[in-house]
Amino acid sequence: MSAQPLPAPTSTLNELVTAYLAVLANERGSSPHTLRAYERELRAFVAYIVAEQGADTRPAAIEHTRIRTYLGSLYERGLSKASAARALASIRSWFRWLARFGHVDQNVASLVSTPKLPKHLPRVPSIEQMNRVVDSFNDPKDAAASWPARDSVIFELLYGCGIRNAELTGLNLADIHWANEAILVRGKGQKQRYVPLGDAAAQAIRTYLAERQSRLAAAQRSSNALLLNLHLRSDGRLSTRSVARIVKRIAVQRGLSSDVHPHTLRHAFGTHLLEEGADLRSIQELLGHERLSTTQRYTQLTAAQLTQVYDRTHPRAK
Repeated sequence: MSAQPLPAPTSTLNELVTAYLAVLANERGSSPHTLRAYERELRAFVAYIVAEQGADTRPAAIEHTRIRTYLGSLYERGLSKASAARALASIRSWFRWLARFGHVDQNVASLVSTPKLPKHLPRVPSIEQMNRVVDSFNDPKDAAASWPARDSVIFELLYGCGIRNAELTGLNLADIHWANEAILVRGKGQKQRYVPLGDAAAQAIRTYLAERQSRLAAAQRSSNALLLNLHLRSDGRLSTRSVARIVKRIAVQRGLSSDVHPHTLRHAFGTHLLEEGADLRSIQELLGHERLSTTQRYTQLTAAQLTQVYDRTHPRAK
């Protein structure tokens, strides 16, 4: 793919943001969600700089103390340390690109310390709770699901395969590889991986596909998307926002915490695999993480569990 033309030295800050977003989209294959996040953070930062230093400000005139002050303004507006950290990460990435092409001498954003985030483990439902929720779709008397067969597939794939919400909604019919009992998943940065398709998930998909075809035929529509929205709007593909609403509604109605969302099921996938004896490297591959440290954050073990593992496996514990 051809590189984007370099922005002129006289480009405004907003023009440089636009040029950087084009690089993310066309050369790095960033997802729409990532692009929206970067644009939101960088436009807000540029608006702050323009208000403080003027519309003709050049990147080289932005000092690290100004970036630190900007983070302080985010706290004053009531934003969390996590939000400030995301903003700083976007600014650092932009300045790294600016330095690469000579718009600044150095990445001054790297001189700003990342806000210290509280370390907490994600709360995930237990194995018993998740089994109860997923198995409940077999009860015809339970009307919590708007389209039970489809919503069963949502839970089976999020929890049974550990895929992300965006990966789920991006699945097409052709991505289900029945012969290999696997699903082709497109992760962050358009990276592809195969995840195993378990028996329960495969059965849920088969049941749903029959209903899916009937609904499309009745509406005289067609779609490549695996998961469809109720009213077959647009191309019929279910949105990530709809998935989040479906997961939360069903989780609450099945007795889970009100803070359950699609990523909670992904956390549960990794945690439960670890609890049942899977090694971190295998979980890393299944989740599609580049770094093992990321996988470790998706898992949680109690002190008692760690003690049991130590007592059972370490030769000096005997």
